[in-house]
This record gives sequence, structure tokens and C-alpha cells, in this order.
Amino acid sequence: MSIQAVATGLDTIWVVLTAAMILLMEGGFALLEAGFVRQKNNVNILMKIFADITIGTLCFYVIGFGLMYGEDLWGLIGTNGIMSMGNWSHLDIPVSLDTYWLFQAAFVIAAISIVSGAVAERINFRAYLLYVILMTAVIYPISGHWIWGGGWLAKLGFSDFAGSTAIHALGGCSALAAAIFIGPRKGKFTPWGTSTIALPSNLPLASVGAFLLWFGWFGFNAGSTLSATDPKIGHIAIVTMLSASAGGAVTFLYTLFRYHRADAPSVINGSLAGLVGITAGCAFVSDAAAILIGGVSGLLMIAGSNWLESKRIDDPVGAFPVHAISGILGTIAVGLFSKNNGLFTQGNWDLLGVQVLGLIVICVWGFVLTWGGLYMIKCWIPVRATEEEEEVGLDISYHGIVAAYQDHDFIAYDDRYNDTQGKDIDR
Repeated sequence: MSIQAVATGLDTIWVVLTAAMILLMEGGFALLEAGFVRQKNNVNILMKIFADITIGTLCFYVIGFGLMYGEDLWGLIGTNGIMSMGNWSHLDIPVSLDTYWLFQAAFVIAAISIVSGAVAERINFRAYLLYVILMTAVIYPISGHWIWGGGWLAKLGFSDFAGSTAIHALGGCSALAAAIFIGPRKGKFTPWGTSTIALPSNLPLASVGAFLLWFGWFGFNAGSTLSATDPKIGHIAIVTMLSASAGGAVTFLYTLFRYHRADAPSVINGSLAGLVGITAGCAFVSDAAAILIGGVSGLLMIAGSNWLESKRIDDPVGAFPVHAISGILGTIAVGLFSKNNGLFTQGNWDLLGVQVLGLIVICVWGFVLTWGGLYMIKCWIPVRATEEEEEVGLDISYHGIVAAYQDHDFIAYDDRYNDTQGKDIDR
């Protein structure tokens, strides 16, 4: 066996393994979001994550991958069709097309799951399914082509190693548009403008979700090398760890001294903000820069959460401040701290300018396409759950489950899908 064959085999194992790590992040999203929302909506969260994986995967296979990585047309879209069809010889990748597709499919699923949390507890489940199709087949693939598929931003030199913009800023701004479009949960804001607090149903569950996301992020960032022998893997891993730790530590200290308590939801989201912030530059920035990026991401996450409250925008899990704000910071940080051509390292303004331009375009794209897409969906079916559905909970309204955690005996089979829950019966 040749050395090249061995290298290709190792690269294939590496990419498949890291793709699986990224897919495991969906378990993290599910636990995090379920822990942050009220118990009567836990099952609905899980079903939305399953929709992201199942429907999103198929849409990306049939339509999205071709738009994202197909042969470039005017720098705007790819022109190939279904992933298994057409000529893909233009792709310069060290692994097979199937392996590469799997890794990229894991990314698109992560992008749609960001939006899931922002509309938790009040979106019509059928409308959400239609939005999943729109995001995975159109919104993400087209903007992804501009950045990673050889499109116009890539030709300008835009740099986003693992997706602070392509995934997180896009997903976060889409989440903001969806949260504004649908409106706040019933009772979240009082008539005179003050905010109420919907206590998380299970913070230990949310914490485990955050740890799963943290674990998967090593696949997210280091896996983007697409090579098991890339010497940058170790550095990517350590800056990922440092940035996440800095984000969590800063929110620990801020909430401890500001509110005289270490606030658990803030620390969880602060760590995630640090992970998002380092994603774009994990292959290009120093350890010290990573710590700074993570710390600032944590602080901006808190500021972003406060801004949402002041504007009466309801984002139950903090999708916008964690993903959009930290993604924006991380992308700009590449232009400042990149060891290759950053402003602070090489005195080069060009990359920073391209990074800002790309951010503006992608954020506007995600916001406008999501708003427009939800408006079109609303013309067909309601986008928001009814007041009654929201009041009793989406679990029973859309999935026939009274509570995510049951201690009932058997119920009559015919009662499972009735409007009212079947009563316990003896067997």
C-alpha cells in the first residue's frame, strides 16, 4: 500500500469521526434548549432537532450541496444538482466526495438548530418544518457558496476557517429575524414594558447539553482541516479550549461581582460564546488572542442579552447573542489578529475590510431571507402557535405528550392521538 493511500485512509477516518462529533452536537442542542425552556415544551424541542437532522439532511443532499459546492456561476451559486449526480471534479479535497458531503451536512444541521432555540415555545411545528427546508436547501447553501464554495467572497479573500460567519452569524441573524417576526412568548413582557423571567426547567440538562456542544466543537474546528496529518490540529484544539474557557470565566466573574452570584445560564452561554468567537480564526490566531476573543465574546453575549430584553425581543436560549454577536466578533478578530495578514500582526487593513463586508452581507442575507421566508409561510399556514396551544404547551398540542417525564401506567391506545390525554388504566 502506498503512502498516499495510507494518508487518504487516515484523512477519511478523521473527517468521518469529526463529522460524527459535530452530529453529536445535535444532542447538545437538544439538551441545552430543553433545559432552558419550560417542561411543557421539552418534547417539542426534541422533535424540532430531529426535524433538523432528518429533513435538513435530505434537503441538503438533494438541493443544498449542489448550490453550495457546485461549479460556480458568476460567484453567486453552484450549478450542480443532486449530490450523487453531476461532475464534482472541480472540488479540490483530500477525501472522497461522500466523506466531504457528510462533514458539510453536519454543518448545515448545526446552522438550522441555532434558529430552533430562538423560536422555542411558540412556533407552529408545521411552519417550522417548512422553514427547515428553506434554510437547508436555499439560505445556508447559497451564502455558504459565497464563502466556502468558491463564490465572490472567497475570491475577495474572506477568511472563515470553520464557520463563525458561514454558520453562526448567519444562524444567529436568522434567529433574530424569526424571534422578531413571531413575537415574544405570552407573558414574557408586561403591558408596561418590563420583562418577566421564565425559569429554565432543568439547568443540569442544559449544562450537559453545553458540555456535548463543547466536545463536538473540537470536531467542528479541528475537523475543518480535512486532514488527519495537518500540523495545525493541536493548535486549533488548544485555542478552542482557551477561548471557551475564557468566555465562561469572564461571565463567571462578571455575574459574581455584578449580581453577587455566579449565574448558571450566563456561564453556560458565555462558554458557548467563546466557542463561537474562535471558530473563524482557530487556525490563524495565537493563544493569547484566543483568550481575548473568548473573554470579549462572553461580555458581548451578556450585553446582547440585555439589548434583546430592552427591545422586548424574546430569545429563550440566547441564540442571537451567543451565535450572531460572537460570530461577528470572531470574524472581525481574524482581520485583527490573523498571524498571516491581520491588522495588529502585519499592519494589513485589507483583510479586515473584506471581513466586515462579508459580515454585513451574510447577516443581512440571513435576516432578510428568514423574514421573507416566514412571511411566505404565513400566507399558507400560521407561523405561530395559537394562544391555547402555547398555554397548554407544544408537547401536548403537537406531539400528544402531556409531560416529557412520565410516571403513568399504560393508557388506552385509541386515546394517544385524541385532543385529550388518555387516562391511566389498569392492566
